[in-house]
Amino acid sequence: MKRTQRIFPWILGVAVALFALAIVLVEWTDHRSRVATGLYSVDARHVTWGREIYVAYCASCHGVDLEGQPNWQQRLPSGRLPAPPHDATGHTWHHPDRVLFGIVKEGPVPGKYAPPGHVSDMPAFGDVLADDEIRAVLGYIKSTWPERERSYQIEVDRRDRARD
Repeated sequence: MKRTQRIFPWILGVAVALFALAIVLVEWTDHRSRVATGLYSVDARHVTWGREIYVAYCASCHGVDLEGQPNWQQRLPSGRLPAPPHDATGHTWHHPDRVLFGIVKEGPVPGKYAPPGHVSDMPAFGDVLADDEIRAVLGYIKSTWPERERSYQIEVDRRDRARD
């Protein structure tokens, strides 16, 4: 048997193993580029799209960098609260996806998505944004949270879905 005939199966085996490893690495990298967002995962393209929508519809109140309005926890003379931040300094990550989606779509409806008697300047965007646009905005917001806040929100969302 020629030497090349003995080595070829070994080389072929190594090549197949390296190809399989490359596929696993590509899948792992793709998985890591996705943002776990509870009810939905949003890939990098959707995060970019969500940021564009956020800047167009949300940033005027919640800030371009998701920083919210100054003194967002202190009531205004009108009795309403300023727009909260959506970064890790705010409370957005304390809520399940159902609530976040509902607030954007329907507004902070007292007794449903907000405490009874709550008044807010937050409009409902259900007639302005499609559901997938709302999900993209939420995916963008979530993509900015540190791992601790993102993990906490995923767990809050998991418990909320388990109640259904």
